Amino acid sequence: MKRMPAFFRFILAAALLTVSYAGSAHAAEELIVSAAASLTNAFGEIATKFEAANPGVKVVTNFGASGALLQQIDKGAPVDVFATADQKTMNDAAEKKLIDPGTRKDFARNGLALVVPRGNAAKVASLKDLARKEITRIAVGNPQTVPAGRYAKEALTHEGLWDELTPRYVLGESVRQVLDYVSRGEVDAGFVFTSDAAAAKGKVEVAAGVGNHSPILYPIAGVASAEKKALARKYIDYVLSAEGMAVLAGFGFEKP
Repeated sequence: MKRMPAFFRFILAAALLTVSYAGSAHAAEELIVSAAASLTNAFGEIATKFEAANPGVKVVTNFGASGALLQQIDKGAPVDVFATADQKTMNDAAEKKLIDPGTRKDFARNGLALVVPRGNAAKVASLKDLARKEITRIAVGNPQTVPAGRYAKEALTHEGLWDELTPRYVLGESVRQVLDYVSRGEVDAGFVFTSDAAAAKGKVEVAAGVGNHSPILYPIAGVASAEKKALARKYIDYVLSAEGMAVLAGFGFEKP
């Protein structure tokens, strides 16, 4: 087999180097967004729309319990934008100086629902029904890190039921894990946001709306250590825009 002449090998190498340089020069600019698990569907669509409106930008989303996401940021995880399902977690982030306070905005409101597996075999229709002896497994987000669990604890405490029902709790590490427990029929009932209940329509039923808890307001902010502060502000502005609000409304969220 004949070897390629040295001149042509040089030209080919130069061409490959040029292509490689061009590819790296046009690599997508990544924006990392850590957001509450209940925002999974809505922020997934917002990411797609934001990328379409900003060619060359790639939104990398990280969803989980708000408290767990805060711990990640506190330990140095690279994050540009932080969105939580409660004010407490964002307040904690502010106290730790982990966010840029000038970028903090409330962007959505949600509700809390008591949901049951499809068919509602246990015939649950209220919080008081959870005290019936045949109700043995109740899914609740861990109140230490999951806002939905904290709101549920407030509501059950108001009804005088929190301590009584403690042996029956199946703690979830996120509101979406709680939703999965209920969807699969592994528990008799569970507490999720109304937007989550809407996302699982057909798999769960809303037994009752839940009140007597703190207002469920979602804040968003740029992270203080963010490398892409300008892009983070642009993303936050998009979430707050008419387009962003329309997406959130489509997934069951209300305006703050």
